[in-house]
Amino acid sequence: MIAMESLDGSSPAQGALEYVPVPAFEDNYIWLVSDGRDAVVVDPGDAAPVEAYLAKRGWRLTAILLTHHHQDHVGGVKALLDRRSAEGGVPVYGPASERIEHLTQRLSGGDPVNIAHPALAFSVIDVPGHTAGHIAYFQAADPHGTPHLFCGDTLFASGCGRLFEGTPQQMLASLDALAALPDTTQVHCAHEYTLSNIRFARAVEPDNDALSRWDAAAQALRVSGKPTLPTTLAHEKAVNPFLRADVPAIHTRLEEQFGAPVADRLEAFRMMRGWKDKFR
Repeated sequence: MIAMESLDGSSPAQGALEYVPVPAFEDNYIWLVSDGRDAVVVDPGDAAPVEAYLAKRGWRLTAILLTHHHQDHVGGVKALLDRRSAEGGVPVYGPASERIEHLTQRLSGGDPVNIAHPALAFSVIDVPGHTAGHIAYFQAADPHGTPHLFCGDTLFASGCGRLFEGTPQQMLASLDALAALPDTTQVHCAHEYTLSNIRFARAVEPDNDALSRWDAAAQALRVSGKPTLPTTLAHEKAVNPFLRADVPAIHTRLEEQFGAPVADRLEAFRMMRGWKDKFR
């Protein structure tokens, strides 16, 4: 269960956590997690919308979590810290193997992240592919028992990240690691790429009825000004071609598209990722 923002901007109920996608730039989401008083921010590429939302809700920032080094995910860190320098600043968590300024806690896969206020416990998952040292944060259960994943640019609704620094093998292994989490996991992606991802997914798997229904639902959400996120892992396994690289119908479609046999799921993933990079 996710406590969403109420119409009057009131705080979540006692014991609940609120997961808020704050829009930034053209299509980024900066995620805030709050207990109604304190808040953690994930991948603040821009400080201004974060500060505005914190002020609107009267929340105090207590920690910053970073998934990878790209500027649209880390660009607001310095300004957030400068604003709080008189109070001693806040801890900044991020990947140990990437060059990111201002990190106070360097993390690798398997490391725990425990934050007192709000009360949050994450485990770190190494997910190289989009960048070499990309990490994700997995919360096994919120106060209502729902798991949550902050995956940066590794997994998107109906898509996955480009391979800027990693290999197809690495990205497929990273997606497999995320897909192994509970199906009920709420996936908090970092971009509103859903409609363009769906267009590609339908080219890859045109006879997927679940994908057709999701296309209509996602378009309705965007027309009404609502985000298509969070998604769930169960949903992604039904509609995301990059989590369906072993589906025979996808292999057949790829063979038609490229005129070459698909040897295995890794080859299917490699072909899909290359196709998506040029898809318009």
